[in-house]
Amino acid sequence: MTMPPVDRYAVVGNPVEHSQSPTIHAAFARQTGQSLDYGRLLCPLDGFAATLRAFVVDTAAGPACGCNVTVPFKFEAFALATRHTPRAALARAVNTMRFDADGWLGDNTDGIGLVHDIERNAGLALAGRRVLLIGAGGGASGALGPLLAAQPAELVLANRTLEKAQALLERHLDVAGATRLRATLPADAGTAFDVVINATAASLQGAPVPVPPTVLASGTLALDMMYGPPARPFIVWAESHGARGRDGLGMLVEQAAEAFALWRGVTPETAAVLATLRARVDALA
Repeated sequence: MTMPPVDRYAVVGNPVEHSQSPTIHAAFARQTGQSLDYGRLLCPLDGFAATLRAFVVDTAAGPACGCNVTVPFKFEAFALATRHTPRAALARAVNTMRFDADGWLGDNTDGIGLVHDIERNAGLALAGRRVLLIGAGGGASGALGPLLAAQPAELVLANRTLEKAQALLERHLDVAGATRLRATLPADAGTAFDVVINATAASLQGAPVPVPPTVLASGTLALDMMYGPPARPFIVWAESHGARGRDGLGMLVEQAAEAFALWRGVTPETAAVLATLRARVDALA
């Protein structure tokens, strides 16, 4: 008996071999009774568009239905998408694509995944808090809108290129509500935030933490968007100054659930998947 073709998905990035996304989406598929194939797609730094088009065109193993996009291609993915969800349009960066018959839909699930992880998994409501977001690249672009929707009292965006941080904040003025916004250089970020989020590539590059320890206070939630070994230096730095360190594994699972819902029309439960993945990643550390 001939088996029907299986819908194909992938995580596209460089590097990509470390990605836990295939494990996460396989777990979601089992949980929801969905049939799909999800893999990793290493993309040359100068060949994102060509690699993605080749993935879509090659239907021998089944139709290509969507992908996740990781560093450093989120801005290129935005440009390739023919349609955008409102949150992707605001971020101008895409981490999730759905290949529809009438065009490629670009979404950004990073920010809502981050907010869900902070509020649900870390147990910290963002409303009324002071938040420091470090970086103004694809990760920060996707995070800013949902962070503002959570209504913190203040959000400071620190980036080594001040003009880039200012431009990102200005794009979000209409959704800032009562939140006070400020763009700054990392050295001038301020002190004693409730939440500090590292959205830079410093962890992947092994670079020093880009802000001084004065941004932390006892009990500050300090979260690095990376996970596993790349996030360890940031977490160690944060905890050595009395903060509560957290990596981006919960954010990864939560944003994946949003992507899965966009693709399959059903939202999976995340708690058990996160617990299993946490044990797996910790065992490999």
